[in-house]
Amino acid sequence: MEKVAILTDSNSGITQLEGLELGIKVIPMPFTIDGEEYLEDINLTQEQFYEKLVAGANVSTSQPSVGLVTSVWDELLQDFESVVYIPMSSGLSKSCESAMAAAKANYEGKVFVVDNQRISVTQRQSVLDAIELKNKGWNGQQIHDLLMEVKFQSSIYIMVDTLKYLKKGGRITPAAAAVGGLLKIKPILTIQGFKLDKFRMLNRTLENAKRIMLQQCIEEINTRFKEIDGRTDNIHLEVAYSGVDKTNALDFVEMIKKEFPGQEVVCQPLSLSVSCHIGTGALAMAVSKALPEKE
Repeated sequence: MEKVAILTDSNSGITQLEGLELGIKVIPMPFTIDGEEYLEDINLTQEQFYEKLVAGANVSTSQPSVGLVTSVWDELLQDFESVVYIPMSSGLSKSCESAMAAAKANYEGKVFVVDNQRISVTQRQSVLDAIELKNKGWNGQQIHDLLMEVKFQSSIYIMVDTLKYLKKGGRITPAAAAVGGLLKIKPILTIQGFKLDKFRMLNRTLENAKRIMLQQCIEEINTRFKEIDGRTDNIHLEVAYSGVDKTNALDFVEMIKKEFPGQEVVCQPLSLSVSCHIGTGALAMAVSKALPEKE
């Protein structure tokens, strides 16, 4: 049986400690804050990040250097025969494309980069899926191929609490941000594949946003996810949030459990690379189709 290493980045929300517990490696994402370089979960905690963000610090994301990524591959290949690397979506960063080019050039047949268009809790689920397949005895190529086959079988809906960061990132105009602020708009965005996009821009309250996100996920489960195999019971449900207060997230979890009795609902902090662009107070719901039952 091939010895396979599973590697991801901290955009998955998997911490260094959780990575050790899962038996995987996690590459920390770099951030620049007021001109200083930080690495997520190495010298930058969730609390420190949000403290600086709220204080008005100039925060920007970066991508891990190709040299850093390949050095991790080299380290893993000393003990493993292949590496399955699951980075953030290529639609949100160039780091995935850079890794794919490096793998093709020098690691053919040894490193398999999964461009499965996911981030945060859905990326985390892909990592857990990869671990499950590895434990079944699948090799690196097989794990890569299946994750690529199912890559679009997930959705994330995110309610944004403030328009400040969307304005700063150029995703909405200053005029739209001013009007939205006056009307206390809490827009709902979506990530379905390639990028963060608009879904419902005129939402005004948290409770309404929760109902909209829940109903949209229910609709997808009963339509496009059901069309895959005729089933609606083999799904993963996730809640994510930005900021250090998880009260609203836990309330949302209980709301979802009432619609899906007996179903586990995972609750995780939203990836800092997403939070950087939408700010604190965001709340998200995600749904992913479970892997097909293959041996």
